[in-house]
Amino acid sequence: MKVTLAGVGTLVLAALLFVVLGCSTLPPRPEGPATSVLPVAGDTRLDRVVGPALEARPGQSGFHLVADGVEAFALRGLSGRAAERSLDVQYYIWHDDLTGRLLALELIEAADRGVRVRLLLDDMDARSKNFAIAALAAHPNISVRLFNPFASRQGFFGKAMEGLTSFSRINHRMHNKSWIVDNRFAIAGGRNVGDEYFSASEHVNFNDLDLAFVGPAVEQLSASFDRYWNSDQVWPIESLSPDAVSTEALDDLRRRAQAYAVEARQTPYIRAMEGHDAVAAAKAMALPMQWTPRWQVLSDAPDKATRKAPALETSAVLDGLTRAVGEARDDVVLISPYFVPGDSGTAQLVGLVEQGRKVRILTNSLAANDVAAVHGGYSAYRKDLLEGGVALWELKPERSSEGKDGISMFGSSGASLHSKAAVIDDEVAFVGSFNLDPRSVSLNCEQGILVDDPVIAAQVAALFQAMTAPASAWEVTLEDGDLRWSDGSERFDREPEASFGRRFQARMARWLPVETLL
Repeated sequence: MKVTLAGVGTLVLAALLFVVLGCSTLPPRPEGPATSVLPVAGDTRLDRVVGPALEARPGQSGFHLVADGVEAFALRGLSGRAAERSLDVQYYIWHDDLTGRLLALELIEAADRGVRVRLLLDDMDARSKNFAIAALAAHPNISVRLFNPFASRQGFFGKAMEGLTSFSRINHRMHNKSWIVDNRFAIAGGRNVGDEYFSASEHVNFNDLDLAFVGPAVEQLSASFDRYWNSDQVWPIESLSPDAVSTEALDDLRRRAQAYAVEARQTPYIRAMEGHDAVAAAKAMALPMQWTPRWQVLSDAPDKATRKAPALETSAVLDGLTRAVGEARDDVVLISPYFVPGDSGTAQLVGLVEQGRKVRILTNSLAANDVAAVHGGYSAYRKDLLEGGVALWELKPERSSEGKDGISMFGSSGASLHSKAAVIDDEVAFVGSFNLDPRSVSLNCEQGILVDDPVIAAQVAALFQAMTAPASAWEVTLEDGDLRWSDGSERFDREPEASFGRRFQARMARWLPVETLL
């Protein structure tokens, strides 16, 4: 083999880049006093609306299931516009698109009114928008912090090298999603901020769920936010990118956001919102609420992935959901876009059937799931679940208008199903960020809400029924030991509508020792 001087120089340069960029380290985390949620004072618009309802129902919280994407966007925007005291916002993903830009403008305008804004983002997504996010922090009323940040602040190569050299740390992410206004009103569930979560995408939109709520449950969610905000896992963005936090950058961001908002008024999505019943209800602050004293806000600890203990001890969300499912008398419904139950989860679900319970599960089909590795992990347990009497449905793909068929081995959620929910005995409902997979159990911080209310449970159950109807999903069964998929009119003896590439990647993922990362 012939090696030239130029080739040697290239190798040396690559090695130097690997060392320099791979050895990036985080700056010292600034020490300072802990900050916490601003107490309720009774003098804001939300105080005056919510206060009397709470006084009439001591100890109870009111919940409203948000299944419609347009309503989910409107509730965030309009409640943010009503904020007079505080906005505490926590997300895994915040896209730079129509809905992301408009909600960012709501944060700026709230801060301009004197509202204290705390924005907490996971850095896996935030890093790519570092300069815009840093500009927000230049506002005297906006604080921005990043969970488990990258030391390198721009460039794919630096991120890749840091991922390789610090994989065990970088692999731990914050998957929580919270929007808390004046410590009076909150929205939490499965939705990130982006067009596909709010039915605004021209391509594929997610089927997702949130709960909007008032009462003591909001105080518990605020306490969870404070725990993250003050944790050792979080860095102020000004300590990572001090030069990007400038009033000039903020002024430029504000001007561009305001100009964009004017243009956005003419988009079909924003124009269609004017005639939406849920938007009208949100404007009038007349959301129908189901009141109950029986609820739980479940939230993992920020340092969850660093704890050396069994999963049920490290994941508060898994523990709470496992207890609720274990107490089922008759029926368990589970909805999870990413579903890798593992040996113990499979045994628990089959055990419920053996004890006389009915267990029904909806997840993505291979054709609908853009993360082939996850489907590969799930497929290893499919026969055991079916042999044990568990009923399975797989959601059909929702094709984009351009017919694109993107897939990755380890990409983010890209299928049409994004809801993470459960219904137990038609009485208890769970809505959250928690997928039934090893990543949610051990690697990601998660949150969720259990609500003991038959109306909320019936609403989630109705969504399950609609999503498992023949037009939307295939039922998976066993015939002489072989898998079959059927929607009542067609039957398949292999993964329906899945290309060879998808089947190959799923099979490879099943062979590789990657299940703990899924």
